[in-house]
Amino acid sequence: MLERAGGEASTARPRLGFLGVGWIGRHRMEAVLATGQADIVGISDPNPEMAGAAAELSKQAEVVGSIDELLALDLDGLVIATPSALHAEQSIRALEAGVAVFCQKPLGRTAAEARAVVDAARSADRLLGVDFSYRFTEGMRRIRELIAGGELGEIFAVDLVFHNAYGPDKDWFYDKSRSGGGCVMDLGVHLVDLALWCLDFPAVDDVSAKLFAGGRPLPADAAEVEDYATATLGLASGTAVDLACSWRLQAGQDAIIKASFYGTGGGASLRNVGGSFYDFVAERYHGTATEELGGPPDAWGGRAAADWASRLAAGEQFGEEAERLVEVASVLDRVYGR
Repeated sequence: MLERAGGEASTARPRLGFLGVGWIGRHRMEAVLATGQADIVGISDPNPEMAGAAAELSKQAEVVGSIDELLALDLDGLVIATPSALHAEQSIRALEAGVAVFCQKPLGRTAAEARAVVDAARSADRLLGVDFSYRFTEGMRRIRELIAGGELGEIFAVDLVFHNAYGPDKDWFYDKSRSGGGCVMDLGVHLVDLALWCLDFPAVDDVSAKLFAGGRPLPADAAEVEDYATATLGLASGTAVDLACSWRLQAGQDAIIKASFYGTGGGASLRNVGGSFYDFVAERYHGTATEELGGPPDAWGGRAAADWASRLAAGEQFGEEAERLVEVASVLDRVYGR
């Protein structure tokens, strides 16, 4: 049973608003609609064409001009897919209005911003989700199950990469004040989350990193954002986590995406197929032998949003797992030397 902002209980399906309906926002909208567990009643985007295209997906939705107008529609939840600089402020405004939030990553440009959002969600007792979509690939979930079940033994090394042959096509990504950072904030956040999530969020003892722009090392206080980065995380468990990410890397294919976990009893890896951003194969390693755990097709892209909508429909409110969002953001702060 849902509870409206004014404390009124309702058995109706959640009423959702979408703030930002570019390609990602519309894709998440389609995934939520496919659950059949929520009604989309409001849409807002500064681009009229984007807003119109989204409205075609949900004919009952009202197209409005601002977050204030969305919140006035008696929402139960708000899906946010706007530039990173707006995420924390918009999430907090929704939560303080008693509205649950599902936000694109990063939740905040810094750990302080992420902390403020999580605190607002706790105070409002509202469900908070972030679109860490790679958790919802079938392969990654299989690997996490193997690790949790002890089937790979003690995990002592993790190796993750996310190289993108292209750079973002929006100028705000390259403005550090608006984005919070470059490829680490855009892509590396997924790698940090996958590593910690698969290992059940152990404490991170130390972080070292090297950031580059155009092949040049960047100092920690540089105004320029990085387009290549490497980082090593030393976990309290003793595990070493190495990650690398980049924009516009000349790697001979569209993307290289991989998350590998090596333990005393075997290994497992998720990797993209043929440079694809969407197709992945998961493998388990026994010495020199490889066992396939799963492969394409796997329509994973909208599952995080669909999962949040289903949980909201079931009446879920604030959960302590939201604290993990701050832990991920704190690691990124340390990568950036903040």
